[in-house]
Amino acid sequence: MKLIQLDIERLEPSSSHKSSYVLLLREIGGERKLPIVIGPCNAGSIAIYLESGHNPERPLTHDIIKSITNSFNITVSRVVIHTLSEGVFHSSFFCFLDGDQEIEIDSRTSDAIALAIRIGCPIFTYNDILQEAGVVLTDNYDIKLKYKDDKEEIKDELETLSIGELNKRMNTAISEENYELASKIRDEINSRKGK
Repeated sequence: MKLIQLDIERLEPSSSHKSSYVLLLREIGGERKLPIVIGPCNAGSIAIYLESGHNPERPLTHDIIKSITNSFNITVSRVVIHTLSEGVFHSSFFCFLDGDQEIEIDSRTSDAIALAIRIGCPIFTYNDILQEAGVVLTDNYDIKLKYKDDKEEIKDELETLSIGELNKRMNTAISEENYELASKIRDEINSRKGK
């Protein structure tokens, strides 16, 4: 499948998710935008670098990773947002060690992008992801994300899932640091065990 290059258009607070941010990536040579919800820690790490263009006085985790890649002659060639599953983007970054064989390293999308902007490597995705989650914005835009925000709607959805699916979603929520959702899923699992 052909890769489509993306660039960062802007980072802004999410209007529908408290304490979350929307990182808006734009298709180079096209009109589609890819909105990605990220947490406040990585939003801060990305914002610091976007605003200043250089490392902060005290290095953040992504700055340390950049220093490690430089010190050990590791070249990060690109970041690829390769999968969208249940509203969660999955990414990898690709590296060469001393110019040898390329290796793929799994990463959260926000971490991969925070690293990419520091290293200066390109960000890509596939057309099917842009078709599914991309938006075309007008001048008076309002990004509407395909995520449930209403607590009752989330509870109703959780009641329809199997225990296995609930456990899987809870692990995803924890890895995404969405502890509020994880606790709702835990409560649903516990309520079923009590029946």
